Amino acid sequence: MGTEDYTFSQGAEELHHRHHHTVEAPQPQPFLKSLQYSVKETLFPDDPFRQFKNQTASRKVVLGLKYFLPIFEWAPRYNLKFFKSDLIAGITIASLAIPQGISYAKLANLPPILGLYSSFVPPLVYAVLGSSRDLAVGTVAVASLLTGAMLSKEVDAEKDPKLYLHLAFTATFFAGVFEASLGIFRLGFIVDFLSHATIVGFMGGAATVVSLQQLKGIFGLKHFTDATDVISVMRSVFSQTHQWRWESGVLGCGFLFFLLSTRYFSTKKPKFFWVAAMAPLTSVILGSLLVYFTHAERHGVQVIGNLKKGLNPLSGSDLIFTSPYMSTAVKTGLITGIIALAEGIAVGRSFAMFKNYNIDGNKEMIAFGMMNIVGSFTSCYLTTGPFSRSAVNYNAGCKTAMSNIVMAIAVMFTLLFLTPLFHYTPLVVLSAIIIAAMLGLIDYQAAIHLWKVDKFDFLVCMSAYVGVVFGSVEIGLIVAVAISIARLLLFVSRPRTAVKGNIPNSMIYRNTEQYPSSRTVPGILILEIDAPIYFANASYLRERIIRWIDEEEERVKQSGESSLQYIILDMSAVGNIDTSGISMMEEIKKVIDRRALKLVLANPKGEVVKKLTRSKFIGDHLGKEWMFLTVGEAVEACSYMLHTFKTEPASKNEPWNSV
Repeated sequence: MGTEDYTFSQGAEELHHRHHHTVEAPQPQPFLKSLQYSVKETLFPDDPFRQFKNQTASRKVVLGLKYFLPIFEWAPRYNLKFFKSDLIAGITIASLAIPQGISYAKLANLPPILGLYSSFVPPLVYAVLGSSRDLAVGTVAVASLLTGAMLSKEVDAEKDPKLYLHLAFTATFFAGVFEASLGIFRLGFIVDFLSHATIVGFMGGAATVVSLQQLKGIFGLKHFTDATDVISVMRSVFSQTHQWRWESGVLGCGFLFFLLSTRYFSTKKPKFFWVAAMAPLTSVILGSLLVYFTHAERHGVQVIGNLKKGLNPLSGSDLIFTSPYMSTAVKTGLITGIIALAEGIAVGRSFAMFKNYNIDGNKEMIAFGMMNIVGSFTSCYLTTGPFSRSAVNYNAGCKTAMSNIVMAIAVMFTLLFLTPLFHYTPLVVLSAIIIAAMLGLIDYQAAIHLWKVDKFDFLVCMSAYVGVVFGSVEIGLIVAVAISIARLLLFVSRPRTAVKGNIPNSMIYRNTEQYPSSRTVPGILILEIDAPIYFANASYLRERIIRWIDEEEERVKQSGESSLQYIILDMSAVGNIDTSGISMMEEIKKVIDRRALKLVLANPKGEVVKKLTRSKFIGDHLGKEWMFLTVGEAVEACSYMLHTFKTEPASKNEPWNSV
């Protein structure tokens, strides 16, 4: 070490001692303890075991039951007042669940009765295992469309309905296993890769495709394309103009107008939310009566026909675990499962926020998974927590998951006694119900908001939408997730760096671009790094820091200010560093040394200090006296050195200047 460096180090140490502020490395922890802490923070950020500490054995059993079976949490406190609210909410959502269930089953190319089966057993399972008070369980349009589109590629639902049905049960089973596994192994963060922008675009695209496919029912067409892209659908519609049935079209448009009008009325008058909720069932009843008395089925208006009476038959023996169809069932289950999971958890969290309570995402995954596993054994297909049904449940004043039990009982009563009444229900009414529900999923206001706030999120949203509408549901999903991951990688590999300056009359240092009034300190360049330093961004940060130094030296040279002497790296946002990052720091130190400058670190985090110390960067390359708790202290120390030890900048013609 040269005399000048030694003198600088003495000066820095003197300043450290004067202020008594030193950067401390965290106490070394045994490997197993450190690993345990990392696993806990990764998989158990909510610390679910906290409530079991310092409890008796019997109390732990009770708390365990409440944790794994949330029904034991609210059931002991249940009272008649709660039941009155849940009874009204349950009957209201049942009136919506019955027509929607039948409609969505048709969308998945499944027998209509499966829509009712799926609104009976899964809600009962969720009432026991689910942690949301407001979620109303049932089938959803997007998952139904996905199921129909993916299974139809392998099996024709009309030519081999039995195999198609068994594949649907098997896909539901694998969806349930996947969902439950994510919850059990605390891997819910995987669902977070479906960003809000992705879901808005995907749901909007799927809603558009589903709505266009309902033109088959509106125009009374018997033959229709299995493709889901808009071009194939429109070609199928307009190539069969000679087969359009005006009776069906008039009926469909009339009921669609009725459904949209009731929704508009309920939106403007929230107290009359039940008007929109009852509208689908009212449409089914009116449509059935109209067909029955006018014999419209003889004039091209297609009807549901016979619905099997009775409760869900067992279907465990129908599951297919052999090739070549098992791979299709697994793929369908995984994709539909993650979409259903993302929607259900997002809906549950939204309503929990409105009522100021928390839901456990991992417990919700287990609940969704178990209700789909049980459902696959009882002739049900994929279910989750649809927004429309949950919104009605919330507006109806539900208090607990008992509303799901009430809905299930109402559906059970329908299965036992009322299914023959749906014989004359026109398919065109079901198409109108689906279109009305889908129009509510096209959230154009959210897309406009994304455009205003974040153009890249808007690009992700529109990529998902265009991919679904002009490609397929799978293509749209893959494109959107790929762009979202690409953006994530871009954030990681290209972190933001900035020059910081001093806010006048303070010891505060901020980004000079964000705060134009801030002033740079003569002879000192303060750089802020806004991300952990990993292999993915180490090379970029090295080049960017060197560029900042080059630009500052050029600016100083042109302005005639004091020559650059110190480079302060503000490490406040650097939560971690890997070996590639440490190598980058060593290279930066060498470059700075060759330029006769000094590297100073401000506020390095514990994990960073620990790794820099273990790698001997601190000690061999950088002395502890060049680390400070704050940027203010670092600037004060450097300013003290500048005024105490007057040094001339090294010659700009020396070889290091070309680095």
